Amino acid sequence: MKKEGFAIAVGGWRRGFLMAMMLHTCAVAYFSRYTCVNAQNLFQRFDQMLSANYSKVKYDTAYITRPTTRWTVTARLNVSGMAIESEGIDNGLHFQTHAEASNKGTLSMGVSYQGIALGLALNPAQLIGKYHDYELNLNSYRNKFGFDIIYQDAKNFKGWYEQEGLERIDLPDGLLKVQTLNLNAYYAFNGRRFSYPAAFSQSYIQRRSAGSFLLAASYMRQRTTLDGSGLPVGDQWSGMEWQQLKMTNIGIGAGYGFNYVPRQGWLLHISALPTFIVYSKTKQTVGDDHMSLRYHFPETIITARGAVVRNWGKTFLGLSMVYTYTNIGDKAGFAVENVKWRLRAFSGLRI
Repeated sequence: MKKEGFAIAVGGWRRGFLMAMMLHTCAVAYFSRYTCVNAQNLFQRFDQMLSANYSKVKYDTAYITRPTTRWTVTARLNVSGMAIESEGIDNGLHFQTHAEASNKGTLSMGVSYQGIALGLALNPAQLIGKYHDYELNLNSYRNKFGFDIIYQDAKNFKGWYEQEGLERIDLPDGLLKVQTLNLNAYYAFNGRRFSYPAAFSQSYIQRRSAGSFLLAASYMRQRTTLDGSGLPVGDQWSGMEWQQLKMTNIGIGAGYGFNYVPRQGWLLHISALPTFIVYSKTKQTVGDDHMSLRYHFPETIITARGAVVRNWGKTFLGLSMVYTYTNIGDKAGFAVENVKWRLRAFSGLRI
């Protein structure tokens, strides 16, 4: 009887375990199906929302149109550079410096779905260890509003220093380090007929020539450091006192942009956005001494853009450029000029 009862108990335990496993499997299958259905519904709603926004007409279709396809795949080659110049009077003697960072080249691939884009960029020189600078570019171009954000951390400057009565001296690698953040934004009054993205992101197509007056805002923050401590002993700059220049500038202004369509499928773009600096904070440190530099009118930040685009069928290719120039200070005392530029060649397919 005991063995028989034990066998019945074991059999009941097995049946209960199998039943629990079946219930668990059914529950997992049900909830998985429920989750998949929910995820599918959410994706469909998101896709419908994107489609509605993509198809929404807020522009004059005689001048601007959207591509009829949803997907866009773009390959890009980017080349960028930066230069800094300073000039002034030190102890009654005129001086001038020029430093230029090595040009940076990247290859990138971008995929866009109904206006939502994702991209990946690679720097071949950085991958093999020949380039150690860092640069980040973010941009968003819309018919009414858009911006560029550029951050660069550069250490590979080459240049020279010249002082009245002395021979020109070359600046060695590693002496100058510069961290720069630039932000340039625009607002287009004639966004119904004039399209920035037609020239720079190809999410629109400009059908007829049109221009627009533009409002502009600029922001620049830069930290420049001269440090000879890492140079070889005996180098003429190795014993130089540590120096740093910090600048923060905000500018507002206005400009004009024009999209010229000489014939169907072609687009030539040019725009200029000069801004006058309304807020400026500049601080120079030499060793343990600190000095704030006074604002000198006019100080400016100027952003210029240009592009050539060729569209035919579902294919396009082109060339674009963004150029930023900043002028701070007074050459009778101390002045700094910055130049930052980016050149981009691109080719894409609309699917």
